[in-house]
Amino acid sequence: MENDNKETKEIVSRNFIEQIIDKDLAEGHVKKVVTRFPPEPNGYLHIGHAKSILLNYGLAKEYDGVFNLRFDDTNPTKEKTEFVESIVKDVDWLGADHHGDVYFASNYFQEMYDAAVKLIKKGKAYVCDLSADQIREYRGTLTEPGKNSPYRDRSVEENLDLFERMKNGEFPDGSKVLRAKIDMASPNMNMRDPVIYRVARMSHHNTGDQWCIYPMYDFAHPIEDAVEGVTHSICTLEFEDHRPLYDWVVQELEYENPPKQIEFAKMYLTNVITGKRYIKRLVDEGIVDGWDDPRLVTIAALRRRGFTPESIKMFMDLAGVSKSQSSVDYAMLEYCIREDLKLKRSRVMAVLDPVKLVIDNYPEGQVEYLDAANNQENEALGSRKLPFCRELYIERDDFMEVPPKKYFRLYPGNEVRLMNAYFVRCTDFIKDENGKVTEIHCTYDPETKSGSGFAGRKVKGTIHWVAAPYAVKATVRLYENLVDESKGVYNEDGSLNLNPNSLTVREECYLEPGLKDAKGGDSFQFVRNGYFCVDEKDSRPDHLVFNRIVSLKSSYKPGK
Repeated sequence: MENDNKETKEIVSRNFIEQIIDKDLAEGHVKKVVTRFPPEPNGYLHIGHAKSILLNYGLAKEYDGVFNLRFDDTNPTKEKTEFVESIVKDVDWLGADHHGDVYFASNYFQEMYDAAVKLIKKGKAYVCDLSADQIREYRGTLTEPGKNSPYRDRSVEENLDLFERMKNGEFPDGSKVLRAKIDMASPNMNMRDPVIYRVARMSHHNTGDQWCIYPMYDFAHPIEDAVEGVTHSICTLEFEDHRPLYDWVVQELEYENPPKQIEFAKMYLTNVITGKRYIKRLVDEGIVDGWDDPRLVTIAALRRRGFTPESIKMFMDLAGVSKSQSSVDYAMLEYCIREDLKLKRSRVMAVLDPVKLVIDNYPEGQVEYLDAANNQENEALGSRKLPFCRELYIERDDFMEVPPKKYFRLYPGNEVRLMNAYFVRCTDFIKDENGKVTEIHCTYDPETKSGSGFAGRKVKGTIHWVAAPYAVKATVRLYENLVDESKGVYNEDGSLNLNPNSLTVREECYLEPGLKDAKGGDSFQFVRNGYFCVDEKDSRPDHLVFNRIVSLKSSYKPGK
């Protein structure tokens, strides 16, 4: 009985796509599951695409099937090799194994042309001379049926001749199209004799100037799936109304094992910009530092900022798969990267807004090396030695001349613990002519060395520090949301509501000396400041640049 309950629970927990695939396998409709991720190479991928990549790859892996990476490159006007290369890199980084194979819709242009000829011969497609505006006018409305094109009844012979001449470049761009002959009275607008080919003299990133006619997406996509043997064509909900056309194409072309289209809800993330058009504008106007600016949520930007594939997979698992549109809080993504890094990364000391602290009773010229655990929650990461001497840097906000109540850090007369070191008591401080504190003076108690027990002595505050003569100087970038959370992503006029404080650059930060050899992509927890990653683009061996991945504080709680 207990086993029965377990089996029932397992079946109920499977998402609706898995249930469809289970049924197809059980009924023998499918022998081996084949999925695909089919991006158009007209921009960089974003977090929403990561959901599709991981979903399609995860299903192929779960069913011991095949996952294809294929570019839907049927619209040369916006497509670039740069975007192809960036997408391959993103898919590989996420761990979606496509066995090194990359497919292109453009490799099937001949098959698509032959398929169009087959439809013409079956009387299911015709060449139409109506302009784009006239086609729209003839299409009708959601409440009124369309009317037939005056060219709908051309003979098969005439259509074959005209379509071949379209291919041979005899007609101007936009002068003729090939349309599927379906039903101008269909309640589904997509079925009202959709255009499946157009004349367009455009140089293609893959095929060059070989073709001057190009297939439309709704015609090309089901053919690509069928040619590759895709069993389940998993796409987002906006293609649900296109499914009847998808099914019509594979049925009329008489594929032996036609693919099945299944739709799921897109990934909507609060307070971020995912639209390619908006991101392109931000890039073109120099508001962000390219498609991989760490304030964006393109996959390249997340990678550059320091997010890990594991954290994105965790995020997708928490978000789940459904047919209902919903938004996910960005705080959930931040929660996932904290959870992934907290036991994996060393916790080091870095001072981002420094002020000098002088320990007057510490011997001048003396240096000692103190033990520090790399991660108190994971002993396997070991420990390191930290230099300690008379002059240190501490965070400016760890000292106040006149502190408020419950301020337990450094102020005149107060004693605090220097992390991994000693207790120090503030005895004096120095200001410049503008009233800014430039130096803090303390004394230390040599009996309070960290790890010695210092029985009977307690302090309420602990602050971090770095030894001034040995510190590594670095640039640190602190990020907030690119848009103003309080007002939403878009203004009433449709423009972006940008946050002027989305980037703060600290040019004079000091890090412990062990970080001097950090490489691009290395990440650490800076104690009390958050998780940081060495910027792969701007860092140099002689000058490190760190991006803050995420702060330590979280507003997200799992299960909420």
